[in-house]
Amino acid sequence: MDAIAAKPFSASDFRLRATRQKGGDADTDYGDHRLNPDLRHLIVRPNLRDAAVLIPIVDHGGEANVLLTKRTEKLRSHSGQVAFPGGAIDPTDASPEDAAVRETLEEIGLGAADIEVVGRMPDYVTGSGYRIAPVLGIVRPDYFLTINEDEVDDAFEVPLAFLMDPANHRRESRIWQDRERFFYTMPFGERYIWGVTAGIIRTLYERLYT
Repeated sequence: MDAIAAKPFSASDFRLRATRQKGGDADTDYGDHRLNPDLRHLIVRPNLRDAAVLIPIVDHGGEANVLLTKRTEKLRSHSGQVAFPGGAIDPTDASPEDAAVRETLEEIGLGAADIEVVGRMPDYVTGSGYRIAPVLGIVRPDYFLTINEDEVDDAFEVPLAFLMDPANHRRESRIWQDRERFFYTMPFGERYIWGVTAGIIRTLYERLYT
């Protein structure tokens, strides 16, 4: 199936877009500092911790969804926030892709047999000190989740079409270290998608859908 035949927000079309973009483009600078260039020196800094997340695209035929998690309230960092499954890259991980799949298995029970890795985007630098490798994957619709309650409160799907519509990308701000800091939000019903997760989604839109 080619790009013309595939519906624009199907998993098939996403796979084509993912494989055609250059995932490891080190010359392109993505991160929280893109909306906050005056804070770049505080965000892009030495000794960033390497992490990886999976962007799981659930194949529902003509319309794909994105699988997201809600982090448990008892976590020390980013508690209660909507997030992609993922975490720190361990020395035993062969690649960021392996780290993303391993973390996804640990958090929600989806493993390599459930995920078709189809690409990777450039790293995304966060204000909390991480360099995140976003890994792109296709998940079959009959998946079964095993939630790790120590890390995740819930998992849910959001239509890819909703997240790839720039009309749903709001720019908001808060005061951080006595400065106004801008970030994206993408409210979806009772779910409040914001911060790093929204920033990565915005990057996905810029890389694959513009």
